[in-house]
Amino acid sequence: MWNQSEETKTSGPAAPQRAPAVVQPPLERRTTAWIGKSVTIKGDVISDEDLAIDGRVEGTIKLGDHSLTVGDGALIQAELNAHTITISGAVTGSVTATDKIEIRETGSVDGDIKAPRVAVREGAILRGRVDTSAVAKEKSQRQFPVAV
Repeated sequence: MWNQSEETKTSGPAAPQRAPAVVQPPLERRTTAWIGKSVTIKGDVISDEDLAIDGRVEGTIKLGDHSLTVGDGALIQAELNAHTITISGAVTGSVTATDKIEIRETGSVDGDIKAPRVAVREGAILRGRVDTSAVAKEKSQRQFPVAV
């Protein structure tokens, strides 16, 4: 026959072709939700997972027992509530964490902050009151109720 290789001529009839196995891509395992640089949100942001913000948010941000990261170029005009909050961008509004607030070198906060632990790195800007007792007291009362 025409244009057959030597293997085909001598091996006899061809074996039936099997369909290639379908390879499923791995499931996406996102550890943090993300609001990108070009996104602006006006209103409430409520999340049941960790959240990173590089864009702009005006309103309130509530994460409960999760972490919030405010990126370097982010502009936030909101009340923030989360387990831990790391700020590298600009925040205007009150900031409350049940564990820790960290304001990094490029971060700024114009508002009151409440957390049992607060870290302000050299170069950070903080305009407002710092309260490390109120949240810690509330947290300890919730975790260890006293039976009467």
